[in-house]
Amino acid sequence: MASTVLEATRAAHEDLERLERLAVRELQRDPANARDRLFQSHRVRHMLDLVVSTADKLVEIYEDKDNARKDEINTHLTAPTQSLLFNKYYERLKEIRDYHRRNPSACFVSTTDDYEELLKEEPVIEFTGEEAFGRYLDLHELYNEFINSKFGTPMEYSAYVGCFSQTEKILQSHKKTRQYREYLEHILEYLTSFLYRTEPLQDVEKIFAKLESEFEERWANGDVPSWGNKSTVEEAEIDLDYYSTVEELVELGPEKLKQALAARGLKSGGTVQQRAERLFLLKHTPLEQLDRKHFAKVPRTKGDSNATSNGNNFKDDLKKEIALMEVKMKRLCELLDEVFVRTKENAEKKLTLTYEEMEAEREEEEVQADTESDDEEQQIYNPLKLPMGWDGKPIPYWLYKLHGLGQEFKCEICGNQSYWGRRAYERHFKEWRHQHGMRCLGIPNTKNFNEITSIDEAKGLWEKIQARQGLSKWRPDLEEEYEDQEGNIYNKKTYTDLQRQGLI
Repeated sequence: MASTVLEATRAAHEDLERLERLAVRELQRDPANARDRLFQSHRVRHMLDLVVSTADKLVEIYEDKDNARKDEINTHLTAPTQSLLFNKYYERLKEIRDYHRRNPSACFVSTTDDYEELLKEEPVIEFTGEEAFGRYLDLHELYNEFINSKFGTPMEYSAYVGCFSQTEKILQSHKKTRQYREYLEHILEYLTSFLYRTEPLQDVEKIFAKLESEFEERWANGDVPSWGNKSTVEEAEIDLDYYSTVEELVELGPEKLKQALAARGLKSGGTVQQRAERLFLLKHTPLEQLDRKHFAKVPRTKGDSNATSNGNNFKDDLKKEIALMEVKMKRLCELLDEVFVRTKENAEKKLTLTYEEMEAEREEEEVQADTESDDEEQQIYNPLKLPMGWDGKPIPYWLYKLHGLGQEFKCEICGNQSYWGRRAYERHFKEWRHQHGMRCLGIPNTKNFNEITSIDEAKGLWEKIQARQGLSKWRPDLEEEYEDQEGNIYNKKTYTDLQRQGLI
């Protein structure tokens, strides 16, 4: 009976409640491994998409632009008198009964099984071989685009991954090119796609919306790194206090000197020596008092004023767009920081392997990924609750008894922390937790305080050590000797007293 508007509304609300319960039930389940966790996230994301689409349908129904809902309510649920209202009610009830009498199977139609299938389906997620099911990033295409561009520099792939988000090293003149803009577009497209595939529950659009609002405010204040009025000067800023001669400025190179001169409005042409001499003038002369011949000329004509302003506006919009893309890229790199670290380590590891070793390792990873879920689904029999070893299985019982791991040691200085086994107990005296506790008590963590875990015992021992050191402590007032002009020997206290009285 979902042909009516009211029945469609009721069914949509029911679907929303079922999807919410399924999503909560799925999130409460502990995944067996990383692959299962990824599938779980994608299933929940699919449920959330269904919730959004169903909610959109409900909004359209409640907006009632064609007045279908209003007409149905007026036809079936309203009447001028109570008797007519009941007559409409029983007529409607008769229609429903006749419908189900003609269609008996309609009484048993349920979408519960369809929604239950959402929990069993395995999402299709596409990864390249280099990405290893989301463990690493595949930046080879971006790497080739970078090293073959004007703004890029030749380097190894592992070094490129390490400095991937460091756009500050690229010159401003290169950043304004179409090639650099396309490079940023490719980066954003890939990182957004990778983030959606590995972390589908992340709301990238919401993150970008918040980032854009913050960016607008920072751009208006000129506070965007490597861009804006303030940051451009700061980037090209050269502290002349560190340079004592023109030759030292020459070593900076022509490009950096050109940027520094242009940021101050000075002429940036000429040889490297001339640029360095022009910039060195600011070491002893303020910029306002400098001769006007050193400043760059900006020719302007009345006919070109509109064209110049339009060109400047276009350049400002282009700079703003590129700066926003850089900010988005850095935000995505922060979200994928752990993946970047793993990717760099994997790239450095591959440099030491031969082709046969890499192929063998890839086959091993594929086999391990296929059998990982089956192995972890089997419950490990561990009735004695023994600690787990490096292979994920309980250690032997004889090893457990040998190291005394069933013996508990508590340390009051560490906040009543428990340490299992003599080895862990002895080791903890040099660890950060015990050192922090001793520091809070104002006691140095020396060998004298080993095996002491009580706060009262530690304070008592520290008082005894201080008292013992006080007896043999050097006392300069009584033991330091002074000699006057006549050869008489006094201690420091007596000598200073006689000197104040004028007797010496």
